[in-house]
Amino acid sequence: MMGQGSPEVVEGGCHCGAVRYRVTIRKRDAVQCNCSICSKKGFVHLIVREPDFELLRGADALTTYTFGTHTAKHHFCKHCGIHSYYRPRSHPDRIDVNVRCLEGVDPSDFHLSAFDGQHWEENVEELRRRQRESQ
Repeated sequence: MMGQGSPEVVEGGCHCGAVRYRVTIRKRDAVQCNCSICSKKGFVHLIVREPDFELLRGADALTTYTFGTHTAKHHFCKHCGIHSYYRPRSHPDRIDVNVRCLEGVDPSDFHLSAFDGQHWEENVEELRRRQRESQ
């Protein structure tokens, strides 16, 4: 497991390779959400600041799904269907990377905290507070 104080740069992307990105992991803290979309996708959330994310290729391979308030922009590869990152409603100024889509990284190497997304409105401020404290 990476030390909590050492940034690590890793690459990730979709299954077919059309979408590729580089992300800086500053702390191995991730979130598991039980909302309807996250639980169906198995998304493990690593919310990073915009400068810590670089899309290397595949902007033209992405399609976007929104629902509810249409604030979150759920990007996925239009070729293989993998949802490797998105812009979250909880943090619209950040990027939320799916830990499962990072190369050489295992979700079990992260401190995973639960987020009750089934009751999103009641719990989002706690998630935002935890993110502020971890960065």
